[in-house]
Amino acid sequence: MRILLVEDDEMIAQAVMLALRDHAYAVDRLATGQNVINTLRSSDYQVLLLDLGLPGMDGLEVLKRLRQGGENIPVIILTARDTLEQRLAGFDHGADDYLIKPFYLDELLARLRAVARRLGGQSSGLLENGIVSLDPASRVARRGDLEVTLSAREFGLLQALLLKPGKILTRHELEDQLYGWNEEVESNVVDFLIHGVRRKLGADIIRNVRGVGWCVEKP
Repeated sequence: MRILLVEDDEMIAQAVMLALRDHAYAVDRLATGQNVINTLRSSDYQVLLLDLGLPGMDGLEVLKRLRQGGENIPVIILTARDTLEQRLAGFDHGADDYLIKPFYLDELLARLRAVARRLGGQSSGLLENGIVSLDPASRVARRGDLEVTLSAREFGLLQALLLKPGKILTRHELEDQLYGWNEEVESNVVDFLIHGVRRKLGADIIRNVRGVGWCVEKP
């Protein structure tokens, strides 16, 4: 799952990015609000983490413009603005969630898992398609009686496919969900990860559409 973080505080930004990458999220960061709309249009992001006290353009104004432009990406506000009026303003401008600084990184991760469930149309804590289930909290995948723990990258790849079951994702689209701007894409990483997931869960768990990409079966 790819995330755009808009945060001007360098220390907070680095801590959040490190935690997200450790949990198999691809994350890019902007320090101001001016280029958020164009950045969202240039890549396939699933979540926007938005600070409100941004230089140049306030985060609420960014959010307002996004929603007025028809952008429906889930937005989690990360801010020190903690009054009831400020929280209500965030929701009224189109935020999906609101976290007050300082916050626990585990709480942010839990809220991101909740977003992933909604994106995948799941009501439980698992992503599943009737063949395999994936627990984002533990990176454990289950198929029948088989239960395996995936590596961070294997989890990221299988999560990207399970969020869009039946949809063929190209090599570029999968790499885009695994790596942020400043991370070097390893050679043949998609093939390597698919081989690892198939070895653990069965060769038929991910279907190859020759010359196009890969998918998992729809429920």
